[in-house]
Amino acid sequence: MNYRHAFHAGNFADVMKHALLTRLLSYLAKKDKPFRVIDTHSGVGLYALDGDEASRTGEWLEGVAKLEQPFPPAVEELLVDYRRILADVKARYGETIYPGSPAITREMLRRQDRAILVELHPVDAEELKARYNSVSNIKVMHLDGWTALQSLIPPKENRGLVLIDPPFEKTDEFQRITREVVKAVHKWSNGVYAIWYPIKDQRQITRWADDLGQQLVRPALRLELMIDSGVDITRLNGCGLIVINPPWTLKAEAEVLLPALVERLGLNKKASCVIEELGPAQ
Repeated sequence: MNYRHAFHAGNFADVMKHALLTRLLSYLAKKDKPFRVIDTHSGVGLYALDGDEASRTGEWLEGVAKLEQPFPPAVEELLVDYRRILADVKARYGETIYPGSPAITREMLRRQDRAILVELHPVDAEELKARYNSVSNIKVMHLDGWTALQSLIPPKENRGLVLIDPPFEKTDEFQRITREVVKAVHKWSNGVYAIWYPIKDQRQITRWADDLGQQLVRPALRLELMIDSGVDITRLNGCGLIVINPPWTLKAEAEVLLPALVERLGLNKKASCVIEELGPAQ
């Protein structure tokens, strides 16, 4: 493995993914019953935006840096948890530190909830262990994310979220997502699954998403943020999140949040978003 998320921390894709992650966790926390979060490809949890990797790409300047000015009230209401976590992490670790999904999860877990953070990269896994293994309701595992997924479900709480954010280094990554996720949903049908993916060729992504939806036994929501037209399929033009068993509020929230992110983070007037239902309910 050679993918290191530190080069991309705080970019437009992180903003979209993490803002929606806070909405999913907030929904799960509405009930007193405990829930479990399984993060299959965790990274290290915290990233220095002034570090060597992030400084080399500067991607955060076109992402989280553009959130300084407030959005309209309806959008800000959906960003409350995300903004709170950004502020808390900065106050605790420094002004240039950006939280990855493990840090966001930790901030939103209640005492009764639990999280398992899985990371295969040996250096990142050790850093993750040093940072979170001392937290009583978090466990870090140095393991392949796909192996962990199938072995950790269903959790004893029987409610929760699986976040899947693979490195997309292999040419068959999308096919593997379909295979592993369909298998997982059959095994744990009422879990919420959030699958992040990069978009270069949106037409190819549409074919994949449609195929995944046809194989699912549960409803899903396809959410995408395109920062460019997608004409040049050699570059990253956007990102997406497919949420299986989405909270009933998520579609309406996405209809408020994603257009606002398009306007703020889009590179030109060709920027757009996708909000589409998938699965057997359609």
